[in-house]
Amino acid sequence: MELLSILMLTLLGLLQMNDTTEVAFVGDAMQHGPQLRAAAQSDGSYDYSDCFALIEDDIKAADYAVANLECPLGGAPYQGYPLFSAPDAYALQLQKSGFDLLLTANNHCMDAGSKGAERTVKALDEMGMGHIGTYLNADDRSKRLPYIVDVNGLKIAFLTYTYGTNGIPVKAPVVVDLIDENQIVADVKKAKDNDAEVVCVCVHWGNEYEILPSKHQRKLAEVMKSAGVDLIIGSHPHVVQPMEVDFAVNSGRGVATVYSLGNFISNQNDVNSRGGAMAKVLMARYDDRPVLLGVKPSLFFCQKPIRGKDNYVVVPQELKDSVRADSKAVFQSFMRNAENLFEKYNKNID
Repeated sequence: MELLSILMLTLLGLLQMNDTTEVAFVGDAMQHGPQLRAAAQSDGSYDYSDCFALIEDDIKAADYAVANLECPLGGAPYQGYPLFSAPDAYALQLQKSGFDLLLTANNHCMDAGSKGAERTVKALDEMGMGHIGTYLNADDRSKRLPYIVDVNGLKIAFLTYTYGTNGIPVKAPVVVDLIDENQIVADVKKAKDNDAEVVCVCVHWGNEYEILPSKHQRKLAEVMKSAGVDLIIGSHPHVVQPMEVDFAVNSGRGVATVYSLGNFISNQNDVNSRGGAMAKVLMARYDDRPVLLGVKPSLFFCQKPIRGKDNYVVVPQELKDSVRADSKAVFQSFMRNAENLFEKYNKNID
């Protein structure tokens, strides 16, 4: 079906649609050493309440929100790069700030070894936090997947995969969802067989600090589209990459591809890694089937603390007046670069 025809059908049907559904995605929630020190309290606890205070309303406004947890909850001693281990309080704050699902399949998921990976699964379970990507064993994976959530009456399946684990072996019985085309196709089929109406694949891929997707990203995206994936959400490059909406030839359904959302929060220094994007995917039901209405991106900046007096803070673009004077130049550079990238390369994005 022609793109224009589908867009017109969507627009004409808006008045007949049921309530819309909005799912929000952000990229890499990291926890470097300076972030640990900034959150550490004199009593040995960790306080992250300031980190997401300015963006909480945006997260909670969505019907469902997803983030990439790029650090295991490996237990003490806590440490940052290159082998991360974050306190449970970090994931708890992500939960309090509105996230419903944390993705744990990424290149740092085995930083604390098998015990750290197992502890992450158990800690997230104990706090009642949704999570996929790493599992205690094969049986645990089988029980958790397909991970299907009813969001405003839409049955959405979430899957996630990573290109690797930084060379750290994944020792049985622990299981990590690694990128494997055959496995992805099989998991998508299983999700559909279990009545998923929308399939979202979150994938940790691409080349770090490159603002355009690699050939491998584009090739894998086509494989997933052909398998019937509706939403493809990327992370890992630590910089924002383009977003696009097109239409699957085999189904005529809209497919959203977000190649990289950049960093959600981190201590990285390169201008393009100082922030990221939130992608809000808007869907609705029309003629008893789900319809992709569009993807709305918004940008945010990670402001670092100064002289140990405050914490890392994620600042949405529209709250630019909250950025300290010493951070305004890099804030403006990040925003300008991201806006230029989107303007030049985004496709069918509002």
